[in-house]
Amino acid sequence: MASFDLIMPKMGESVAEATIIKWSKNEGDKIKIDETVLEIATDKVDSEIPSPFEGTLVKRLFNEGDVVQVGAVIGVISSDANATVAETPKTAAPETKKEETATAASVSVSAPTTAVSNNYGDSTKFYSPLVKSIAKEEGISIAELDGIKGSGQDGRVTKADILAYLPNRNKQTAVAPTSQPATQTTTTTAPAKTSSANVGDNTVIVNRPAVSVGAGDEIIEMDRMRKIIADNMVMSKHVAPHVTSYVEADVTNLVQWRDKVKKDFEKREGEKLTFTPLFIECVAKAIKDFPLINVSVDQTGTKIIKRKNINIGMAAALPTGNLIVPVIKNADEKNLLGITKSVNDLANRARGNKLTPDEIQGGTFTLTNVGGFGNVMGTPIILQPQVAILAVGSIKKKPAVIETPQGDMIGIRQFMFLSLSYDHRVVDGSLGGTFLRRVADYMENWDVNRTV
Repeated sequence: MASFDLIMPKMGESVAEATIIKWSKNEGDKIKIDETVLEIATDKVDSEIPSPFEGTLVKRLFNEGDVVQVGAVIGVISSDANATVAETPKTAAPETKKEETATAASVSVSAPTTAVSNNYGDSTKFYSPLVKSIAKEEGISIAELDGIKGSGQDGRVTKADILAYLPNRNKQTAVAPTSQPATQTTTTTAPAKTSSANVGDNTVIVNRPAVSVGAGDEIIEMDRMRKIIADNMVMSKHVAPHVTSYVEADVTNLVQWRDKVKKDFEKREGEKLTFTPLFIECVAKAIKDFPLINVSVDQTGTKIIKRKNINIGMAAALPTGNLIVPVIKNADEKNLLGITKSVNDLANRARGNKLTPDEIQGGTFTLTNVGGFGNVMGTPIILQPQVAILAVGSIKKKPAVIETPQGDMIGIRQFMFLSLSYDHRVVDGSLGGTFLRRVADYMENWDVNRTV
């Protein structure tokens, strides 16, 4: 008989733990090599964990919802179906609500004024590691923590509850659940609630408006990814003063060139040639011309980090309706074929939930194609800690004045709007506007005789 440890794999340099969201196999189930055993989630991406061994799952050492450290043993697989295995002590944090785990990496609170020696494990209530960490840093005692009313399952105190409690702490008030179930005969109004976003060294308290729930209304719980997206978008709008500039580009040459070469390209390379690789190439060239668009602002808000690499993220819609942004690393060093292969590979694996955490990290600039939904333009929100994001709209045929040696004439041309949102702390209108114009210039001046 041989037994093998199933290990929580390493999922990226900055990922130290993951939450088990679903076991695909029960104890006693047969497992083939590369067959999915469980699904996990980090604050970056969801992943399936395949088995490197063939045999029988004889022990699951963690439950769904548990937070597990990278490198920990999460299960035991045996080549003998009748084998029994003694339980291995857990090496990860106790069960944590998924929404708290998903946002733990982005939470920070003010420095503590007094140390707390209380052992929160002595409480008769369950508190997640994140909640206990915030309580410890804020100097909240066991008795005080026990007095906070929780809005989570079974009355548990969530991250949102304790952060909402902090501004009213001196008033000795507690936070009530955020909503009540709707009925057919009554209309209820949820009390206003607060949340926090960190801006530099300061914590901004956000008042959420009261929301009425009427008869017949449907209440839909956000999934884990939607909660992460919501938190990140709110944070970005607080951190960065957004400005959006627009240009309309005549992309007739680009469209005609793609129409001419796409069939032969796919036949020769086995890859579909979409507009996205063409846009990314133009963006990468423009970033080379204006490197100060490829920067970040540090956490103090006083230093600019000028990025060496040009890593372009591309927003991709998932079947669930959520968005994910896989990153093409060193896009300026790839030729058009290389960019095309990267775009197609990342897009296909994004739709199949097969991306690794490393593949959605490290972006320095983001491109989002709102034209894919029939929109002509958009005002995208910056993906922090980047300072700019470009939206490309749908391509439309329009009549236009064409200058010729024989004089002006009217012709049918292909036009597209480009929208650039940028962080006005470090990108002024002159930089944002000239960069955007340069991207449009590269698109407009596309060589119709180019070979790939």
